[in-house]
Amino acid sequence: MRFAALAGGLLVAAPALAQEAARDPSEIVVTGQGLASPPGDAAYAVVTIPRERLVGTASGRLEDALRDAAGSAQFRRSDSRSAHPTSQGVTLRGLGGNASSRALLLLDGVPQADPFGGWVAFPAYLPERLASARVTRGGGSGYAGPGALAGTIELASGSPGELGRFHAGVAYGSRNSLDARAVAAAELGGGFVTLAGQYARGDGFIPIVAEDRGPADRAAPYEQASIALRGVVDLGGTELQANLSGFTDARDRGIAFTRVKSEGADASIRLVHRGRWGWSALAYLQTRGFASGFASINDARSIVAATLDQYNVPATGIGGRFEVEPPIGGGVTLRLGGEVRRVSGRTQELFTYVAGAPTRSRVAGGESATLGAFADASYESGSFTLSAGGRLDHWSIANGSLIERSLAGGAALTDLVFADRRGWEATGRLGGAYDLGGITLRTAAYRGWRLPTLNELYRPFRVGADATAANAALDPERLTGVEAGIDWRPLPALSLRTTLYWNRLTGAIANVSIANGPGTFPGVGFVSAAGLYRRRQNLPELEARGVEFDARYSAGRFGAFASYAFVDSRIGALRPAQTARHHASATLAWGDLSATARYAGPQYEDDQNLRRLKGALTLDAAAALPLTRSLAIEARAENLADARVEAGISGPGVIERTSPRTLWLGLRLRVH
Repeated sequence: MRFAALAGGLLVAAPALAQEAARDPSEIVVTGQGLASPPGDAAYAVVTIPRERLVGTASGRLEDALRDAAGSAQFRRSDSRSAHPTSQGVTLRGLGGNASSRALLLLDGVPQADPFGGWVAFPAYLPERLASARVTRGGGSGYAGPGALAGTIELASGSPGELGRFHAGVAYGSRNSLDARAVAAAELGGGFVTLAGQYARGDGFIPIVAEDRGPADRAAPYEQASIALRGVVDLGGTELQANLSGFTDARDRGIAFTRVKSEGADASIRLVHRGRWGWSALAYLQTRGFASGFASINDARSIVAATLDQYNVPATGIGGRFEVEPPIGGGVTLRLGGEVRRVSGRTQELFTYVAGAPTRSRVAGGESATLGAFADASYESGSFTLSAGGRLDHWSIANGSLIERSLAGGAALTDLVFADRRGWEATGRLGGAYDLGGITLRTAAYRGWRLPTLNELYRPFRVGADATAANAALDPERLTGVEAGIDWRPLPALSLRTTLYWNRLTGAIANVSIANGPGTFPGVGFVSAAGLYRRRQNLPELEARGVEFDARYSAGRFGAFASYAFVDSRIGALRPAQTARHHASATLAWGDLSATARYAGPQYEDDQNLRRLKGALTLDAAAALPLTRSLAIEARAENLADARVEAGISGPGVIERTSPRTLWLGLRLRVH
């Protein structure tokens, strides 16, 4: 197997609209991948972000690379060095307003959202260990699994041919930041093994903008590490793929009592057979731990007081999946299968502080499960491709409870057991594509759903002076959508793609404003005069309609990629919180010199559209200078113009920003 060199930390133009090569189902190749995507996916808005772009961002962060598909966003604009981890749910197409993921994120077929909260632990993913990210905009995931309201993001691990034999890099950056990473890969008999690890730390920046800071504000440091071991072996026509990974993530939110700690470990095993009867069997286990402190601060930002200590939020996810592709023939590709996933977790908290010490404890949590079966068919006849899929899922929410006690002892102050609930969800999608030779017309309709997370059902939280209560009675979210698009290749080096869409989300779970402080409110306790009391609730309807445009040009050493998304997302006359109407990204590169510009339009912090965050344009750049055949020196710049990117507004108009200008200088070693 030929080894390919790693791209390292460069911004290199890449074919983000890359087409997947067709596979001969009778050919046995050890790839480490799952079953090939069905031909019917040509009917949907699919963008593939290749390895060169995943490893090519100035920040070296996966969430940055995903923004190459405009409209891909987390609940807040901050990345995983400064954002609160619970705000990093991933979504697409303006279906925001909630920090839980509304897009289904998979790694080698395994769901990656936190089992308790639905957010994504981005520090766990070293881009250098990945081969690609496949973004399908639009719901009704069909064979991919439930939870894909806004779409599906499929991450695929790399093989030695994609990763190279060995790559290591270390860089020093602004604010005493360090970023070290390494990837090794080797062939072993009829398979291969890969090992990847990273470590990152920094003193951080002060999140609050200069004009709103007070004596209590300080820099927010971070320290993160991850490791991933993967082995693939050929068992005589069937691949055995085993994965084991872990991560730890510690952040500070810029005032006292707000340390955040996340950690987790994942294990999975998958069998993939690509013979005449293709099939795949997957089993996985996820464990997560989370702890977070919350505090209140006075208007002068001079005095900080602890308000809540979520000292332990353990969670577990376990699941399995089986799918088979029978040899139908006649232009038909059929995939049948089923899957099961069970998650459990609880939040353990100390709250109601008096004289700086907690006086009460709270334990709340439960478990949920989904069991589903699906069928997905593709039909190819000449220039026409038809896709049709459906799934039936049974869901359950069980063993929910809330217990509050006084730390002084005595009987429980609150002792609630929530009723078990269950139901059925039938969803599906239908699409078609027609190839006119250089131009492809496509259209699709779909229906998807998402179960409330345990976090939404049971965990309250605070942001600044604002407090939000959980709601154990939340119903699932359900989405219906249609879209139409055109793909055009006027030149061999130029690809253009446009998609128009309309989505309606019913039962959208949002943080709804109930009352202004001061006061003591159920589920959260005391809220000051500067804060709002909110509660998670199902909304009648969220409607999103918009357009997406993607373009790619590549000729020799020069490359360019651009992506733009406009979305008009509404809940009645209001826009969902943290949902911008405009997203744009563009990259230009010449050899080892490159620049990326990104724009995020204005958006509102709150559901009442009273706190407006300004739009922002940022510029990243990178360059590399080879010193020897294997060693290079590299320079990277994030937010080169030091643009002010607002991430949140809390209290009396206090603004939090994302990362300021960050400069990096480092060395990269790669062995072919």
